Amino acid sequence: MNFEFSAPQRILFGPGTLKQAGPLARGLGRRALIVTGRDPARAAPLLDMLKAHGISAVVFPIPGEPTTDMVRRGTARALETGAELVVGFGGGSPLDSAKAIAALAANGGDPLDYMEVVGRGQPLLKPSLPLLAIPTTAGTGSEVTRNAVLASPEHGVKASLRSLTMVPRLALVDPELTFDLPPAVTASTGLDALTQLIEPFTCNRSNPLVDALCRAGIARVARSLRRAWADGRDAAAREDMALASLFGGFALANAGLGAVHGFSGVVGGMFKAPHGAVCAALLPHVMAMNRAALQRRQPRSSILARYDEVARLLTGDADAVAEDGVAWVRELTTALGVPSLAACGVANSDVPVIVERAAVASGTKANPVELTRAELVEILEGAI
Repeated sequence: MNFEFSAPQRILFGPGTLKQAGPLARGLGRRALIVTGRDPARAAPLLDMLKAHGISAVVFPIPGEPTTDMVRRGTARALETGAELVVGFGGGSPLDSAKAIAALAANGGDPLDYMEVVGRGQPLLKPSLPLLAIPTTAGTGSEVTRNAVLASPEHGVKASLRSLTMVPRLALVDPELTFDLPPAVTASTGLDALTQLIEPFTCNRSNPLVDALCRAGIARVARSLRRAWADGRDAAAREDMALASLFGGFALANAGLGAVHGFSGVVGGMFKAPHGAVCAALLPHVMAMNRAALQRRQPRSSILARYDEVARLLTGDADAVAEDGVAWVRELTTALGVPSLAACGVANSDVPVIVERAAVASGTKANPVELTRAELVEILEGAI
């Protein structure tokens, strides 16, 4: 058994921990680039804390899913202002952008010099600028991962910058920052977290540390996502979801993902579709197909038992089997109003291109079984 496990140097978790952002950032530098979501005003309390601790800050908002051009502009801004540290504050988009900006500000060059699949894949040799990651959603787990997913408009696909040097120096996870998320965002990010727990648990690179985190995270999502969606200020549910998201970040960074993310990177690069909603639409179809493909081609695979275990964790039924888990996920996505891929703009005419790109995507490589083109088509058509 061989595996490695990467993590930030320090993680602070719990309600009210945002109050510690000032002294934490002060330990990393005096001039900060603050990467936020589309509404920088949400970061006003953070900016006040930084100012009180003698840190000058320049805000760089990310208005949507991060692109290579946004990262180029953010990197230029960091260099212009002499940023000594980067603070990512927001959901997965600003956190991934912050990681990419911190890496490029230290290493130079263009995002495509280092990106997988569509870029030149060069290694990032120098450590990133110190990065403090503060998530305000519970889904991506980006605060503890080693990659940044960027859309490359010229290629019509999303791909990653990836390096151990990109793991944030510090992660501050305050569940109270998620209290005011709209129900639709709670649903899509929460189902992204669930996907990032199920896929690593059933992928071909699982390991005991990741397994333990996935089991705990899946159980927390099962008992709390619906509650957090119904009542955003249910503190216990929000805490469960923040922790599940954190566990999912650890899981994907230290094991792998699967066909859901192979598809979602392609769909997200071709359409203006939220990553979490795309994952949610695909998840039950990929779970069902993976199980069927394993039964056909690898009937003795230990991963079949893992799909049964996922079902037991989701349903709370000691006798549940994989089909029950798939049914549970389908019912949840319906109850939370998750849109189909068709609602995101995907049509049957797009299927051939998406399937060909997803088949070679980095996320697909860890899928528990190699799926045929026909099986990939069936998954995608089902999600449309």
